[in-house]
Amino acid sequence: MRIIKTADIRDKIAQLSQQACIKVDKKITDAFAKSYESEKNPVAKYVFEQLIENYKIAETENIPICQDTGMVTMFVTIGQDVAFKGEAMEKMIQEGIRIGYREGFLRKSIVNDPIERVNTGDNTPAVIHYELVEGDVFNVVIVPKGAGCENMSRIAMLKPADGLPVIEKFVVDAVRDAWANPCPPLFIGVGIGGNFEKVAFLAKKALLLPFDERSETPYIAKLENDLLDEINDLDIGPQGFGGQTTALGVRVLSYPTHIASLPVAVNISCHAMRHIEFSL
Repeated sequence: MRIIKTADIRDKIAQLSQQACIKVDKKITDAFAKSYESEKNPVAKYVFEQLIENYKIAETENIPICQDTGMVTMFVTIGQDVAFKGEAMEKMIQEGIRIGYREGFLRKSIVNDPIERVNTGDNTPAVIHYELVEGDVFNVVIVPKGAGCENMSRIAMLKPADGLPVIEKFVVDAVRDAWANPCPPLFIGVGIGGNFEKVAFLAKKALLLPFDERSETPYIAKLENDLLDEINDLDIGPQGFGGQTTALGVRVLSYPTHIASLPVAVNISCHAMRHIEFSL
C-alpha cells in the first residue's frame, strides 16, 4: 500500500493549474508552424502568426494564453493500492484550484448557481472524474476549458440504423454551426455509445488523445480521417477568417451501448487545447 499526502496533491494542482493556462504544448506550436507554412490564404497566415506570437508572449510574460481561463475539468486516476493521508482528497483538489487561480491572478469564471449566478470568487468548484484502476498509480489531468468552445458542444441520441453517415454529418454540422465561436483552429473530441452522460464524457476525454495519432479500430481511424478532411474543407480557417486549417485534430472514443441506442457527442476545444498532467 502506497501512501500519498493529500496536501501534496493540493500543492501540485495549485502550481500546475497556473501553468496549464500559460504554456501550450509544444506539439501544438509545431502543428501551427506546419500549418502556417502550407496555408495559402494570406489572412489565415497572418492569424497563425498572431496566435504563435500570443503563445510566446504568454510564456515569456507568465500571463494566460487567453483571458478566459476556463472551468476546470479534472481526470483523476487512482490505483486501488493507494491510500491517502490528510484532509479529504476532493477538498484538497478544490483547494489546489482555489490557490492556483488566486496566486496566478487567473480570471475567476464560476458562478454558484446556473440561474442566480453569483460568482464563487475562486474558480471552484472544478468538475472531477475519478477512475479506479489496479496498482498504486495516482495520475491527474487538469483541463481548464473556456466557455466559447465548451458552449459549442453537442449531443444527440441517434437511431442505431442511422450509423456512421449520420454520425459524420452530425459532427461536421456541429463544427459548421460553431464557425468562429470556439476560436479555431480546433481540436475535436467525439464520443459514440454508452448512454446520455457517458457519451459526453467520452467526447471530452477524446480531446486528451494525441491529436496526431489514430485509433487502433479501423472504422474509427477512418472516421477520424474523414471528419478531419471534411471539417477542413469547410473553409472556416483560423479564427473564422477562412483557410485550409479549421481543425488540427479529430479523435473518437467509443463504448458499448444499448441495442436501441446510438448516442453521439461532440466536444470542441479552442486552438490552445489547454491541459497538463502529473503523477504522484
